[in-house]
Amino acid sequence: MLPQELIRKKRDGGALDAEEIAFFVRGLADGSVTEGQVSALAMAVFFKGLSIDERVALTLAMRDSGDVMNWQEIDAPVLDKHSTGGVGDNVSLMLAPALAACGAAVPMISGRGLGHTGGTLDKFDTIPGYQTQPDNLMFKKVVRDIGCAVIGQTGNLAPADKRFYAIRDVTATVESIDLITASILSKKLAAGLQGLVLDVKWGTGAFMASLDEARALAESLVLVANGAGLKTTALLTDMNEPLASAAGNAVEMQNAVDFLKGTSVDNRLWDVTVAQGGELLATGGIAPTAEAGADMMREAFDSGKAAEKFAQMVHALGGPVDFMEKSELYLAKAPVQAPVYGDVEGVVTAVDARAVGVAVVALGGGRRAAADVIDPSVGLTDLAGIGNTVDADAPLAIVHARTEEEAEAAAIEVRNAYSVGSARDVEDHPSVVDRIAP
Repeated sequence: MLPQELIRKKRDGGALDAEEIAFFVRGLADGSVTEGQVSALAMAVFFKGLSIDERVALTLAMRDSGDVMNWQEIDAPVLDKHSTGGVGDNVSLMLAPALAACGAAVPMISGRGLGHTGGTLDKFDTIPGYQTQPDNLMFKKVVRDIGCAVIGQTGNLAPADKRFYAIRDVTATVESIDLITASILSKKLAAGLQGLVLDVKWGTGAFMASLDEARALAESLVLVANGAGLKTTALLTDMNEPLASAAGNAVEMQNAVDFLKGTSVDNRLWDVTVAQGGELLATGGIAPTAEAGADMMREAFDSGKAAEKFAQMVHALGGPVDFMEKSELYLAKAPVQAPVYGDVEGVVTAVDARAVGVAVVALGGGRRAAADVIDPSVGLTDLAGIGNTVDADAPLAIVHARTEEEAEAAAIEVRNAYSVGSARDVEDHPSVVDRIAP
């Protein structure tokens, strides 16, 4: 089999069979397929597309290019979620311990920030001592003993995808729904899951700006995941404003602690977290329906059991035993904290969530380049949501910055991100727009 013949076949609109795709993926993993050949196939797929059978074959081949985790020793459904990314999206921090409190096993393998979107691992790095890269033995022990562990990619999971994505990133082929589907799912399948919920976001702060684009991606992900043997549903959720009232790393961690303790809970964040948990508990057979699963999630939060699981997980992975009680003492604080007031008084009618995320990156809370070091203390809190009144007593946000100059620059960005008008101009954006099932 020759790589150039497979490229030609796809270039001309033909369908690749599972054996041909497996051959190409083996070449990705061992380097026998050149970067130019990978680029050519990616571009051919970008224009000609892949059938569902081809997407399933590509996903499985990339899963099998490295280690596949096994959780046979755990007597509980192994569940996880994936979000397509947004601003103020710290759902994972509350979801994993709540699911564990309901009887699930949650080996959550998360990522770092990408572009204007925050990364779950960057948030956990704000906890002193917390190990985001434990070895497999420790990872499995914490999941077995506590019920959940939120860490970074471990071992040799889907190495073919890592190379494929790096080449796509520099050849303008990232935006292929077919290739995005295989990339996301190959890593989730390699994690040995039994159930998955996908949070596919749309809006100003999402990768998919339109609802139609988000729906197309969700449908592809659900079809391929189930075709590959992983029970999966997807929720389409709104990202036309930050999900939490905080954006940044330490500030989002504190937001999650407040949520778990019940001292301050953002309504939209609550809705999305409970909905995702309900889906997963139903998928794993712990609850008879997603609605019953949502009730179990509410009970896990209201009873404090989710907070208890979070505290246990943090300590088991090297963090302070009293983190939940003293989080504000452990989390880094920016030296400058200043309110950002709008230019006019009125009601928030729209938010450019991406611009809010970019403002956090500019403060030092994200990466312009992969090697950049993040400042965990900076960010935005008390972000006004759509429908909120802003005036001389109610700011758009509070900026947390390293210097007065950086705070002033961020304030300009935040003001530009907000539209303020009258209440009649506010459009309703439900947090959870739709559910996609097989």
